Amino acid sequence: MDLNHEYETLLLHEASPGVAVVTLNRPDRYNAMTHTMFREFEHVAQLLDADDECRVVIMTGAGKAFCAGFDLADADDLPNLGALGFLDQQERAARSLIAIRGMRVPVIAAVNGPAAGGGLSLSLAADIRLASTSAKFNAAFVRIGLSAGDLGVSWLLTRLIGPALASEICFTGRFVLAEEAGRIGLVNAVHDDSDLMDAAVSLAESIVANSPGGVQLSKRALQANMEISSYAAALELENRGQALLTRSADMPEALAAFKEKRKPVFTGK
Repeated sequence: MDLNHEYETLLLHEASPGVAVVTLNRPDRYNAMTHTMFREFEHVAQLLDADDECRVVIMTGAGKAFCAGFDLADADDLPNLGALGFLDQQERAARSLIAIRGMRVPVIAAVNGPAAGGGLSLSLAADIRLASTSAKFNAAFVRIGLSAGDLGVSWLLTRLIGPALASEICFTGRFVLAEEAGRIGLVNAVHDDSDLMDAAVSLAESIVANSPGGVQLSKRALQANMEISSYAAALELENRGQALLTRSADMPEALAAFKEKRKPVFTGK
C-alpha cells in the first residue's frame, strides 16, 4: 500500500500486509474533530478505497483518547451562522463519516480512550469496535444544547443496542464504561490498554486471510440489508452477490485448496 500521503490531523501506517491504520493525531486536544479533520476523513477514505492492496482499515486515536467529538474551540462562530450555513457545515461532517462507513473494506475502531459525541459517532461508523479498558463512550450532545440525532448516532446506536437503552444513553448523556460497552454489545470485545492494537491487528489479519471479494460483498450485504424492510429484497441482494463471486478466481481457488489440503491464495480477481 502507498501510505505516504501526509495529513494535518491524521497519521497513516501499514501495521501488517493489507492492514492500514488511521490514527487521529491531535492528542493535545484529545483528538477532537475540526473542519480540517472532516475533510481529511473523506480524503483518506477515498485514498484507501482506491488501493486494492488495502484489505482492512483500523482507526484509533493518538495519546489517551479516541476522539472527544467536535472541538469546541472551533465552535465559537456556530451561533452566528444562519440555518443554511450551519446545515452546510453539518453536511460536510456527515459526508466524512459516510465516506468512512461506506468504504468497501471492513473498518475496525480500536477505541483506546474516551469516545464522546462525534467520537461516538465515528466509532459507530466502523463495522467492528474493540475497546481498551480505559475506553468510555457518551452521546454528549444534550449536554451542549444539541440533539443526539447527530452524525448517524440515532440510526446506528439504536440498531446496535436497541431503542430503550439507546434512549437512556442519549437522553442522559452519561458515560458508558468499557465493561458495560462490552456487556450491551456496543463493542465486540474489551482488551487491556497495552493489548488493544495487537488485538485489532490480529483481528484484521484474520479478515485479510479470506477472499477479498467475499469480504467486500459480505460488508455490502450486511450494510444494505440493514436499510431494507423486506426479507425477499435481502435475499435478492444476497443472490446477486453470490452469483458475482462465482465468476471470480477466488472461489475456484478455495475449492482447489480444500481438495489439495492447503491454504488458498486469494487474489481478489
